[in-house]
Parts: sequence; C-alpha cells; structure tokens
Amino acid sequence: MNNISKKRIIKIVGRSFALISFLMMASCDPDETQTVATFDKLVMQDEFDTDGVPNSALWTYDIGTGPNNDGWGNSELQYYTDRPENVTVENGYLLITAKEEALNGSNYTSARIKTEGLFEQAYGRFEARIRVPYGKGYWPAFWLLGNDCDQNAWPQCGEIDIMEYLGDMPTTVFGSAHGPKFFAENAISKEYVLQNDRFDTGFHVFGIEWAPDYINYYVDDVLYQQITKEDVLEETNGEGEWVFDHPFYIILNVAIGGDLPGSPNTDTVFPQTMLVDYVRVYQK
Repeated sequence: MNNISKKRIIKIVGRSFALISFLMMASCDPDETQTVATFDKLVMQDEFDTDGVPNSALWTYDIGTGPNNDGWGNSELQYYTDRPENVTVENGYLLITAKEEALNGSNYTSARIKTEGLFEQAYGRFEARIRVPYGKGYWPAFWLLGNDCDQNAWPQCGEIDIMEYLGDMPTTVFGSAHGPKFFAENAISKEYVLQNDRFDTGFHVFGIEWAPDYINYYVDDVLYQQITKEDVLEETNGEGEWVFDHPFYIILNVAIGGDLPGSPNTDTVFPQTMLVDYVRVYQK
C-alpha cells in the first residue's frame, strides 16, 4: 500500500440543536424532519499514524469463527486472526485484509478488531473514514455493540450498524439498528446509494449521531436516516424495546460470505483490503 497518498481533512463536528428539513442527494427518501444535536468535544480518536499493530490501548481482537463456531451467527466463512497479514497499521491507515487461504478449517482469513473493555460510550458522534473492497462475498462493516452482551444476550444488548456494505453492490451502504423484536432480517434499516461514484474507489466518512431518544445516520455528512424510540414501537407493533441507553463499543471487520452477502464466486478477487483513515468519537 506504499503508493497510497494520504490526504487528511480534519473537521470539527458542531451542529446546532434544531429541527430541520433537508433535501437528500441520494436515491433514497429521507424523513421529512430530523433532530440534529451538537457533538463537538473529541473524546476518542485513532488516526493510525504509527505503523505496526493497532494501538493496544484502544483495540483488541476477536479470533476464530465465533463462540459457537457457527460463523459468528451468520454462517460467515472466514477465520479471524490477529496476524499482521490480516490486520496492520501502515502509512497512516488501518488495513484489514481478507485472504483466500486455509486456516483451522476455514478457507478464508480476515480480522475483526474492537474497543471492548477499552473504550465504551453511550451517546455521541461516532465516525470513520473508510475505503472498502469489491466483489461478491465481501461484507465489511463499522458498527457498535452493547457492552452488556455477556449479561443480556444479543439482541437484548443492542447493535448499531453505522456502515454495512456488500461487495457486489459498490454504490450502496446500509445503516441499521437491532434490538428485541427488530433484529437480523427484521432490523430497522435504510440504504444510502451513492450517485456517480463507488464506495470501493475512494474514501467516505460514515457516522452516526446518537442521543437518548434517536440515532441519526450519515454518509459524508449527508443525513439520510433517523431511528427514534417511536420508530421502534411502530415497526414492532408496540413490542420492541429501545435498548440504546447504555455504553457500546466499536467494531471494525471484513467478513467473507454468510447469510447476507452469499459466498464469493469465481470473479471475486483475493486478497483485498479495507482501509480506515481514522476513527473519531465526540460528545456534547
């Protein structure tokens, strides 16, 4: 990756608390009104400026094929490692690389890093600048998981997917929320379609602004979805529960195959890398 030219743009995120109407510049319909809060205090950042392993004060690893050896509950095909072949920091980027290789019964390897036990926060703006791979079977994601999953099994602990991407849909990403009565294929979710561009050919900023009663989803500062407590009740006929009221931790990973993207095909190129320019978290 030595030929990658790094261009860093530092932005202070500050928005006045208001109800706004906005025109979406994407092929998905926005909600008519959105609540936007000010999150301008930077409380966590990783700019990936030191080559080598990810910062151990912020990141740890998930290893293997899941606690039940079931492909992390999604029939995924990769074996996650902490090897530098799969996860490293180089030239100002975090690199998570998926490879086609046999390891411990799996035919693919990749990496999944997380801030569990190291950085966990309720509410704020969470954002990352990312470039994703391309091809059938790739399933990279930037997401949050409730820090109480050991006591309250998923989906009771809650999950916020800031960005999910399917490698054979290079113009589309998804933002979702999972909780009791709205999870897996029944998650509350919306897609964002990039116009005249692709997510695998350049970097884009994916973020959420999360407050006690709503979550706003952004791509490159375009607000394309809001999920509220009222939405959860409406989508679940009053049976859902708003579980986004406690600290969550950050996860970055590249899965291969599984229930959502399907398996790689003969046109899928390996290895490929998800590059992360930075991760930043703000509070009010």
